Amino acid sequence: MRTFLNHAPVTAALASVSVIVWLITAFQSGSMTNSTLGSPLADAMMFWGPYVMSSDYGVLRAITASFLHLDAAHVTMNIVMLLLVGWFTERHLGHGVFALTYLAGGVASYAAVLWAAPLTPTAGASGALYALMVILVAVLARQGQDLRAPLVLVAVNVGYTLLVPGVSLWGHLGGLLLGVLLAWPVTSRMPMFRWAAAICGLSLALVVFVWQSAALHI
Repeated sequence: MRTFLNHAPVTAALASVSVIVWLITAFQSGSMTNSTLGSPLADAMMFWGPYVMSSDYGVLRAITASFLHLDAAHVTMNIVMLLLVGWFTERHLGHGVFALTYLAGGVASYAAVLWAAPLTPTAGASGALYALMVILVAVLARQGQDLRAPLVLVAVNVGYTLLVPGVSLWGHLGGLLLGVLLAWPVTSRMPMFRWAAAICGLSLALVVFVWQSAALHI
């Protein structure tokens, strides 16, 4: 555990916050299988178009919703994926760049939801994780590693998104697209270039989100 914290403290922090949020919502709702129903915290964090439109701070839901999960299976699956993929990518991107990239993937995923499915309540870290999976491929490509396993991981998750009902298609695709855009520049061997790419990626995601939010107000 100490080694994990030393190499991937941001990953550990993101996972911890997500678990704590889920535990609070499960307690408030009295349910492990529908932990957002009847939870004041879930209401404050859930991503839903009307909530975004009705608040001057609606953009914050594009960040908070990534830490909110619907049930025990949802949070378990996402946290396991975050620990596996995040531990590796954070070590290679650097802690700050990794944090910005994760946030960018989350915001991009919810920008896509706001554009294509604003009336569908959405929560979870999956969009950010899709971005990380693509970036993992880029890290291994730069190292000259065998890419079959990470490519299969991405393909299986995309297939899961397309085939399983109730999954946020647009949220996953938004994170995936952001990952594709950032994968090569954010894994550059030049630290300043990685920082610039991560900042630009987050800025782009926020601009698209705000632009889409303004468009819905018209």
